[in-house]
Amino acid sequence: MSETIDLSLELISKPSVTPDDQGCQKIMTDRLAAIGFTIENLRFGEVDNFWARKGDASPVFAMAGHTDVVPTGPVEKWDVEPFKPAIIDGILYGRGAADMKGSLAAMVTACERFVKENPDHKGSIAFLITSDEEGPAADGTVKVIEHLENRNEKIDWCLVGEPSSTNKLGDVVKNGRRGSLSGSLTVHGRQGHVAYPHLAENPIHKCAPALAELSAEVWDQGNKFFPPTTFQISNIHAGTGANNVIPGELELLFNLRFSTEVTELELRNRFEAILDKYKLNYTLDWHLSGHPFLTPQGKLVESTCRAIKDICGYDTELSTAGGTSDGRFIAPTGAEVIELGPLNATIHQINEQVPAEDLDTLSAIYQRMMEYLLK
Repeated sequence: MSETIDLSLELISKPSVTPDDQGCQKIMTDRLAAIGFTIENLRFGEVDNFWARKGDASPVFAMAGHTDVVPTGPVEKWDVEPFKPAIIDGILYGRGAADMKGSLAAMVTACERFVKENPDHKGSIAFLITSDEEGPAADGTVKVIEHLENRNEKIDWCLVGEPSSTNKLGDVVKNGRRGSLSGSLTVHGRQGHVAYPHLAENPIHKCAPALAELSAEVWDQGNKFFPPTTFQISNIHAGTGANNVIPGELELLFNLRFSTEVTELELRNRFEAILDKYKLNYTLDWHLSGHPFLTPQGKLVESTCRAIKDICGYDTELSTAGGTSDGRFIAPTGAEVIELGPLNATIHQINEQVPAEDLDTLSAIYQRMMEYLLK
């Protein structure tokens, strides 16, 4: 057992389902305070966050992540109790092993070693940790960033410990993310009897051609960093459950994952233009989860790629695929942001797991990154 594995087990054993931190952050801040960090606990609403910093000079290298996890699902389907982590045949099982308590442990232990070996390092090291990443994300990282911006405290480089790896540790690093624009659409018709359709207006029939066009629409071609924008319907509902009633409304949820080739406003205008083309009577509520962001080649990307090559012996791939992360709140401040963490094959699943030795390797990569950036 290593320091990183021990700390991972300790964190995973806390049932910190969003937004209840369950003391995970205190475990981290106690260890960070012991090596010279100034701790600022920041609670917004029901969400615990902290900002920890060692040093008062620039550049600032921040490590960001979350202590909250998603619910376990049926506990009886797990091979181990999800909050009683266990290592079986070299595999660490437990909720949060990959997403992302293993990364948090690797960050802390990497920092402990780096500070011990480099007490007079350049710049500053910081931690931005929330318990509201898996939930609404309304009182977490976004509020901490607002707090820092209000006092003009800037992050230069940010490492987010989200599980980025696909087939082996470090094979993929996220240097950007697509934007996410969701909508709740209600198409209004007139309820009636199926035998008297002339007295009703079926919103399913009215909406179908528009949905077909929206599904076939080419929103953009993407670019060398981002795939083309995609539109997906995630839920659709209409009717009373009876087969002789024409429904009065159709309700639909959808999402657009978009590249830097289009803006939120362009997407909204084009989407609504298609609805209007078919003369639909509708109500549409939009929700923007985050704009796309990209960290180009620079000091942070270079240091990350070099660290992975040094420790793992192979090159990494830069990617912007996948869902959103809290990087979307940090990048707009001007910070360079990358995401590097364990294998993501089992995140949010029953029997979430990660090879235990990967966490030690991840800690070594994080330490090497700090050496390149701040030594």
